[in-house]
Amino acid sequence: MVDWDLAVATATRLARPGPRVSREEARAAVAELRGHAAEAERHVREYTRMGSPEAAGTPVLVVDRPGWVRANVAGFRTVARPLTDRLAARRAEGRGAAAAGAAGAKATGVEVGVVLAFLSAKVLGQYETFAPPELPTAPDSPEGLFDQPRRGLAVPPGRLLLVAPNIVQVERELDVSPRDFRLWVCLHEETHRTQFTAVPWLRDHIQSEVQDFLAQTDVDPAAFLERLRDAFGGVPGLPRAKNGGGGGGSSLTDLVQTPAQREILARLTAVMSLLEGHADVVMDGVGPAVVPSVAEIREKFQRRRDRGGGRLDLVLRRLLGMDAKLRQYQDGAVFVRGVVERVGMDGFNRVWTSPNTLPTKEEVHDPASWVARVVG
Repeated sequence: MVDWDLAVATATRLARPGPRVSREEARAAVAELRGHAAEAERHVREYTRMGSPEAAGTPVLVVDRPGWVRANVAGFRTVARPLTDRLAARRAEGRGAAAAGAAGAKATGVEVGVVLAFLSAKVLGQYETFAPPELPTAPDSPEGLFDQPRRGLAVPPGRLLLVAPNIVQVERELDVSPRDFRLWVCLHEETHRTQFTAVPWLRDHIQSEVQDFLAQTDVDPAAFLERLRDAFGGVPGLPRAKNGGGGGGSSLTDLVQTPAQREILARLTAVMSLLEGHADVVMDGVGPAVVPSVAEIREKFQRRRDRGGGRLDLVLRRLLGMDAKLRQYQDGAVFVRGVVERVGMDGFNRVWTSPNTLPTKEEVHDPASWVARVVG
């Protein structure tokens, strides 16, 4: 269904170059990020009161934009394999399936590559929850600086990625202290590593939800076309939806959701809001003690986040659901702060007890209702 190698080739060819730095500046940035990642682990554990003995076993990779692309494609292949196998089996039943399959896989590979090229310049860091068993090896990027994700010996699930060119580019755009900004970013990403290593069931729970979402994917082209019409019923030239819809779709994901998928996505949205909001609260909470300019960084970063880029950038952000992700940061942070204000950090940490104690999508917007249900 997807030519993943073509996706990588397309993305690495289209990815914009990073900021201009000397070799010495690049080496210093990479070394500093590795050091901050180790330092951030201690700060996050102390602030959150969450033990993460397995964190030391998960690798930290400082990558460039092509390295980020390769790492994410490896994760996509792992998560999407049940769906791609299912679609391939169905396609094999049709006439001319081999030729159509090859052409479709290449077309989809190019499309995925274009999206990854755009995103590769946006992401500062990422905890890869579903990374396949891989280990970092000796850097062999063209600059000889960055870790290259490769298949290797089995390691605990997950790994932390820090995209050095993007971090350097943003700190320059904001005109903030490089040391403070790099540690601030590491605090956010280390919080995600702590969440998944200190809460053993969290990864399996999210993976189960994702697999259920993919299992509900309707491979019937007619059904997909009907949802396409529902989403864009108000667009001139397209048949209007039965319900008289008027262009209600806000992102590409709206075009592929069945009713069952919408329910699953609501639960996943609540979980992701919790995780992202928690990381934002921690990075700002730890900040004053170890990041002297945290208030300036947050103000400038939030202003940049709200402003976005040019018109094309804003359109792509909406289509890819990035605006929804930004809302997750904001909604989740309000939830976490609201709970901590009522019952303290120990009371909030009851959210990690089991899937039943995770907030619902409604509770994310009403911290008091979660406190009443879980803490009492």
